[in-house]
Amino acid sequence: MTIFTVFCQMLSLLIMIGSGYIVAKKKMIDDHANSQLSEVIVKLLNPLLFFSSAANSVGLIPLDTVGLTALIAVGMFVIFILAGILLAPFFDTDPDQRKIFQMMFIFSNLGFIGIPVVSSILGPEYVVYVTEFLLVYNLVFYTYGVAVMDGCFTIESVKAMVNPGTVCSLLAIIVIVFEIQIPEFIKTAITYLGNAASPLALILVGFTLAQSDLKKIFGEPRLYIFSLIKLLILPLLMLPLLHMVTKDPALISVCMVLFAMPTGNMPLMLGNQRGIDGSTCSASIILTTILCVFTVPVVVAVVG
Repeated sequence: MTIFTVFCQMLSLLIMIGSGYIVAKKKMIDDHANSQLSEVIVKLLNPLLFFSSAANSVGLIPLDTVGLTALIAVGMFVIFILAGILLAPFFDTDPDQRKIFQMMFIFSNLGFIGIPVVSSILGPEYVVYVTEFLLVYNLVFYTYGVAVMDGCFTIESVKAMVNPGTVCSLLAIIVIVFEIQIPEFIKTAITYLGNAASPLALILVGFTLAQSDLKKIFGEPRLYIFSLIKLLILPLLMLPLLHMVTKDPALISVCMVLFAMPTGNMPLMLGNQRGIDGSTCSASIILTTILCVFTVPVVVAVVG
């Protein structure tokens, strides 16, 4: 796939984000509707997308690839955790903001952005790989992530691991591992529902952009440095390591796309719950999401 083809695919996602911006400016939906749609995506549509991807991929993915993907996902988070520890102090002197930057390095938008990007560039059948990354994401976020923000590990964070995304990720892996054939009428229903997740998620990103302070987003030089490291330097540094563990071009492409995803929403949500100013994190989410339209094609082109 050429860099131009990937760039065009990313532009199509940007257009969907732009439609969300227009929807917000025209006041077609408000904050309450945005919150409700986000909940529908997180608790219903995205989980169904995981499961439908697995149901449609039964017999197509070797079991050793499933196991290897999980190991790569764990490796990614280990490297991102180290990067956050080492680099966060250079971006802010405030202890709370350092925590936020540390979380921003670790937790990318693998769901709202990762799923539509992988589906658009590589094909919907590859979303099943994303489910494994998201499963590891949940485990790391509700253990290490909460510990970073609170300074300790809590039982409540363990309970929070049990959510629709985690459950459907586990079910998806079970379906793949045991090659369980799902009835066609169920596959059709969950596939149609799951396919609604990606465009709706991108529309809501555009809605968030319309509600944001554009000067705050585009006027901070340190966020451009952060974006360069997160979206390009870290993923490209991880490519040689990835080549050491697999030669599968499809798996390498999926992993590199996920390595290069923008800042996720979870650090912002967790920071808000702890009373930490989230303006920098919010600006990073929007800026890295827009910039990834241009950086993902570069990463995919390097993979070849």
